[in-house]
Amino acid sequence: MNRWIAAIPVAALAALGLFLAFQMQQMSKTGADSRHAPAALVGQPVPETVLPLLEGDVVSNRMLDIKTAAVGKPMVLNVFASWCAPCRLEHPQLMALKAQGIKVVGIAYKDDPIKTRAFLDELGDPFDLVLVDQEGRAGLDLGISGVPETFVVDAYGQVTYKASGPILSDADRQALEQAYKAR
Repeated sequence: MNRWIAAIPVAALAALGLFLAFQMQQMSKTGADSRHAPAALVGQPVPETVLPLLEGDVVSNRMLDIKTAAVGKPMVLNVFASWCAPCRLEHPQLMALKAQGIKVVGIAYKDDPIKTRAFLDELGDPFDLVLVDQEGRAGLDLGISGVPETFVVDAYGQVTYKASGPILSDADRQALEQAYKAR
């Protein structure tokens, strides 16, 4: 009898493993790409979250609502952190967006402002402005699952595109550019 009771957790784990394997197989058949999965926020207004600006390596007393960061123009909103290795990898693509005149707004997520400034000084600053989200409030409001995550917001404050994970390839960057220019 004790053997049967001990076998229950093993059988449950085996069933869970089979279920997960089946789900992963189905995702690969449908071509699901978790980096560019549809997001609940797409088609919705960007959340009204007020954050301080990063000025130099200090947090300013000036506050800005994410929704009004672009002031009636489309923007690319990038959530990043200096401690995030994929953020370092995607940085050249953000610099390329800036070079094309695309407005890029950064949100420094759960980061020390001094480290954020050092990161930008080292790699170049692709951002028109950087908002500071030390507590992670904006991350929660945006529904991010980690950093980096990038959103395209139209001139009316609506999220039109979301990319989860780093923008690494030229094709990733071009998808952002197309979403930006379509607005």
